[in-house]
Parts: sequence; structure tokens; C-alpha cells
Amino acid sequence: MIDAKNVTISDSEWTVMRVIWTLHQVTSRQLIDMMHETQGWSDSTTKTLLARLIKKEAVKQIGEHRPFVFEPAVTEKESMATAAIDLFDRMCAMRAGETIEQVINSRELSKDDIKQLQELLAAKAATAPEMVECNCLPDGNSDCCEVNDNEE
Repeated sequence: MIDAKNVTISDSEWTVMRVIWTLHQVTSRQLIDMMHETQGWSDSTTKTLLARLIKKEAVKQIGEHRPFVFEPAVTEKESMATAAIDLFDRMCAMRAGETIEQVINSRELSKDDIKQLQELLAAKAATAPEMVECNCLPDGNSDCCEVNDNEE
């Protein structure tokens, strides 16, 4: 498998990847038909997205003859983690906690998921700082984030 940290996947490409991850292997015809049915995409749109994913090395072609079969070259779990970390790396570090809270409130979680999160948070609490430093400005000036509190 390719290291997902080196692969950036667009929103439309995520839609294609979810199908490929779910089916593990898919022919181009199966993928085209599924994207047409679920997304209303034309054949050329799906082919273009598939070609991009192959170029990015997120998907690999199996075999040399038709029907072409494709399978993921990156794992779903690692790709999701990379995308989430990339998102949080682009936002103010002081906003991470409230953003995670919003994500948790917007999702249905299993009892096992909640238990794992509680254990993780309890472990993180042991070494957590009183306040996370702002990373918006080079000098660590947190005034930039306090001004944004009025956005709500």
C-alpha cells in the first residue's frame, strides 16, 4: 500500500474511493454504473476521477486486459486520518477542541466508539496544558483568536 500521507483526495474523488474501498476491487464498468446511479455522473466524469486517482497512486489497476479491475492502493483508515489531520493543521490550534466537539455532536457514535474516546480523553487529560497555544501568528499572539469569538 502507498502511504496515504502523500495522497490528497478531492471531495469527488472521496466518493469514488468510498466505492472502491467498500468493494475492494471494481471494474471500470461497475464503477461507472454505480457513480451514474448514485451521483448522476456521466461516464467521462467517472473516468476522469478514476484517472486522477490512478495518477495520484491512490488506486491501482490490476491486469493488462479488459475488463480493467481497480483496487485501492491506500487504506481508507489512513486516508481518513490524514485528511482529518490536514484539516486540523490548517485551523487555529485553539479551536481544535470546540471543532472536535461539533464533529462529535453531529455524528452518531457507537457505545464502543464513545468508550474509546472517553479512555483517550482521560489519558490526554493527564498531560494536557491549561490552554493550547495559538498557532495563527508567528509570535504566538493569541489576541487574533480572541477577536474571532464574536463570530458566533
